[in-house]
Amino acid sequence: MPAQESSSVVQIGEWRVHPALDSISRGSETQKLEPRAMRLLLCLANSAGEVVSIDRLLTEVWAGVVVGSASVYEAVSQLRKILGDVDAKPSYIVTVPRKGYRLIASAQRGSVPAAASEAAVMQPKTARLRRVWVVAGAFVVVLALAAAYFWGDTAWQRLAGKLLATSVVVSDKSIAVMPFADMSEKRDQEYFSDGLAEELIEQLGNTPGLKVIARTSSFSFKGKSDDIPTIASKLNVANVLEGSVRRSGNHLRISTQLIRADSGQPLWSETFDREFKDVFTIQDEIAAAVVLALKLKLAGGQTAVGAHGTTNSEAYNAYLLGRSLYIQSAYIQSTEAGYRQAIEAYQKAINLDPRYADAYAELAMAQYYLGDNTGNLALEASAEQAAQKAIDVDQHRASGYAVRGYLRYNLRYDWGGAEADFKQALALDPTDSRVFRRYASMLNQVGRTEEAAALLEKGIEQDPLDASTWAGLVDALVASRNYAAAYDAVHRALAIRPTDNSSSFQLACLQLFDGKAQDALATFQNNSFAVFRDTGVAMAEHTLGDAESSQQALDRVIATAAEDAAYQIAEIYAWRGQKDKAFEWLERAYRQRDGGLTAIKIDLVLASLRSDPRYVAMLRKLNLPP
Repeated sequence: MPAQESSSVVQIGEWRVHPALDSISRGSETQKLEPRAMRLLLCLANSAGEVVSIDRLLTEVWAGVVVGSASVYEAVSQLRKILGDVDAKPSYIVTVPRKGYRLIASAQRGSVPAAASEAAVMQPKTARLRRVWVVAGAFVVVLALAAAYFWGDTAWQRLAGKLLATSVVVSDKSIAVMPFADMSEKRDQEYFSDGLAEELIEQLGNTPGLKVIARTSSFSFKGKSDDIPTIASKLNVANVLEGSVRRSGNHLRISTQLIRADSGQPLWSETFDREFKDVFTIQDEIAAAVVLALKLKLAGGQTAVGAHGTTNSEAYNAYLLGRSLYIQSAYIQSTEAGYRQAIEAYQKAINLDPRYADAYAELAMAQYYLGDNTGNLALEASAEQAAQKAIDVDQHRASGYAVRGYLRYNLRYDWGGAEADFKQALALDPTDSRVFRRYASMLNQVGRTEEAAALLEKGIEQDPLDASTWAGLVDALVASRNYAAAYDAVHRALAIRPTDNSSSFQLACLQLFDGKAQDALATFQNNSFAVFRDTGVAMAEHTLGDAESSQQALDRVIATAAEDAAYQIAEIYAWRGQKDKAFEWLERAYRQRDGGLTAIKIDLVLASLRSDPRYVAMLRKLNLPP
């Protein structure tokens, strides 16, 4: 948009846009926009009705700033939220998958004092996009339904829209606990400072009436320079708790501060000097003081604190170290050594306190993932034993049920037993976003996608920056053939965790289903996980007609990962239409208890197999409904 036009008022739909003031108004309501959000809105308005590419937005809105497409996705999402585009059927901005965005509301330009503009109307030049997906053949499950199907007035579509547009309502009774800074002399207590913050999140989460953001979202700001108002805005909270830990031998100094986000004013601050053996007492004191400072109307006037799972401070320390090592391996850089070190730390915690239920539960998860990554069935059996032990030593902790439920459907295909465990876990702790995510994953895989989405909504509310929860939503949307919304969700996941190999694989598969095989090939090739990369390349090259390159990629998977990638090999054969080989490898995946096999019912890569009696037989083996 030319600079000389930037001071004029623009009427966009119901909103009057005031560029000079960086604000928009509607009746008596006024919303302040950040300068970049204003430039984004004006750029779209200047080409109302036309598709504005992401490259153009980066050039015009982010001129002179080196950012990627994820910044565009996030900015458009925030702008939609401000404009009130919260329905599955947008009124202002629509996404044109793989191309960009289009303003569909009418736009009129006028002068500042004018009550009604006399300028020419910048009407959309084309009707609202109504993209029709075409199903092409047995392999390419592409381009499913018309836009009426995508945006129809169904409970599922309304829910999808609600999930993809974060609410602007911020409750005063809401808080995010940031990772505590390690101020120890050697800077070697990060695992402990992180664990302290995580424990406070759990304790405050049990406080009636208080919304507490989950760990994944709070910790996503670790090491970043975002200020408190920015953090609070992204997490939709009114209050932020931050702190630092200095540990020297057995002496602890913990400094904490509760800050009101809109004013930046501290509501409460305190420094605790204690011996390490008093760490649980400190946690209780901090949690109780925070609740008091927020002046919440609590049931009975009390906060639910003190449920630490152990009274042994050294066992707790070992548990925190295990958690740090496990998270590093599971979400940052997957290594067998990391899982083994986490297992060692959890076992130390259990040796120090044989009734430490949470340590048994986390031990089970580390053993399962190490076993799944290495094909070690004995480790998976040990994981089941550890999960059961967690319940045996403390039937009132949610952690054991949540992990046993996860293992029940992944290892035993016991869907009913898994659901019972997840329900019990939620009854004991209705604040754990991991339980929502795992339960939703199970529901997705048995085809109950609407129920899964409802759980994911709760998980996203508590943990809005958890990439894994957004990835779960992608699965639900793809299974429902809602590709347009799936693109938005997968971009959300990648904006949060840009290096996530699983989300990158999801995006590439979407492109493949969408008939964009060349784009899919490029996305697959950029995946840093060899199995995902070569699996995708084999499928995309087949679609592009390069049989030799497809076979070379398949050969690499078979040569390097046959023991733990049988399911991916089956996917390649299914995509290429080689049904006999596909079922051969599915049988092998079943014998090896391959973790990917539980997705067979909703995996569109396997769509060509669904009419085969062997497919129904495999569903029966997995105790899945046809």
